[in-house]
Amino acid sequence: MTQQVLVTGGTGFVGCHLVRQLLEAGYKVHTTVRSLSDEQKLGPLRAMQAAYPERLVLFEADLLTPGSFAKAMQGCATVHHVASPFLLPERIKDGRSQILEPALKGTRNVLDSVNRTPSVTRVVMTSSVGAIFGDYSDVFDMKDRILTEEYFNTSSTLENNPYHYSKVEAEKEAWRMSEAQQRWRLITINPGMILGPSMTPASASGSLFLMDEMLKGYFFYGMPDLSLTTVDVREVAKAHIRAAQVGSAQGRYILAEKEMISFVEIAKILRRVHHRPWLLPKHRIPKAVVRLIGPLFGLSQPYMRKHLGIRFRVNNSRSIEELGIKYRPIEQTLIDHYRSWTDQRRAIPSTG
Repeated sequence: MTQQVLVTGGTGFVGCHLVRQLLEAGYKVHTTVRSLSDEQKLGPLRAMQAAYPERLVLFEADLLTPGSFAKAMQGCATVHHVASPFLLPERIKDGRSQILEPALKGTRNVLDSVNRTPSVTRVVMTSSVGAIFGDYSDVFDMKDRILTEEYFNTSSTLENNPYHYSKVEAEKEAWRMSEAQQRWRLITINPGMILGPSMTPASASGSLFLMDEMLKGYFFYGMPDLSLTTVDVREVAKAHIRAAQVGSAQGRYILAEKEMISFVEIAKILRRVHHRPWLLPKHRIPKAVVRLIGPLFGLSQPYMRKHLGIRFRVNNSRSIEELGIKYRPIEQTLIDHYRSWTDQRRAIPSTG
C-alpha cells in the first residue's frame, strides 16, 4: 500500500524538489499551495501531476489561517513542513508581519492540525542553521568553535536579523508542541544557505535572490570578506525523506558542507561557466573600505564586526551517519544553480 504524505509549500524552492523526490520514491503526495489559481507557480507541480497520475493532489492553504491544512493532512502518515518565508534583510520592511508571524503562526497552525489528525506519526520540519546561531561570531562561543546541533540562537531579535529570529522562535514552538504529546515525533532539518537548480521561476527564496544579484553582475567591483554555510537543495529534500524513513531518526540535523565558502570563491567557480565571466567579482574588498562604506548599503558596524572575515567549521556528521546523506561537490551545486538560472531567464518572455 502506497504511503501518503503531506508537503506544505509545494511551490517553494525546497518544496518542489521534495515533492518530486517523494513521487520518484513511490509515495502518494498531498501538497499545499497558497493559491490554486496562480498557474505560473503551479507549472512544475502540474507537470508532476501529469507524469505521476493520481499520485499528487494539490490543496489550497494559508499559513496564517487556522485549520486550513486539515483537509490536505487527512490520511497522511508524515507531514513535511517546509512552507516558511525567506527574505534577505534588504527586502524586509516589517519583520513581524513578513517573517515572524508566517513562520511562528504557520508552524503553530500546521501542528495544531497534526494534533487533530490521528494518521500522522512523524513531522519533519525545515528549520535553519539560523536557529542555531545568529551572528557568525556566536559560533566562537561553541565548543571548539564548530557549529553543532546542540545550540540555539540567542542573539537574534526582531530588529537584529529577523529571519534568524523567526526560525528559532518557530522551531522552539514546534519542539514545545511536540513535547506536549506522545503520538507523533518531530525531526528538524537545519540547512545552511540552500543553493542548486530551481524548479520554479516564481520562487521568492532569499538564496535565489542573492545569487541572482551576483549572476547579474551587481557585485562585479568586488565583494566583502563574507562566507556562507551552503547545501544543495537536493540534499535537503533527501534529508527530509530519510528523516521520515529512518525509524531511529530524532532531534535536529544540520544540512551543510563542513567548510564555508566565500562569495569570491563562489564567483571563481562560476566564472568557468558564466556567459559573461567579467561580471563576477574577482576581488575581496578590504575590511577597512567595507567598514567605511558599509553603512551606505545598510550594513551596521556591529553587523560587520560580527561577520566580516569570520569562518567556522560545521559538524554535519549526524546527517551523514544517521540519514545517509552524501554531499555532492559544491562546484556541481553552483554550476547546476547557474545553468538553471540561465534556462529560466531564457524562458521569461521579453517585455521589450
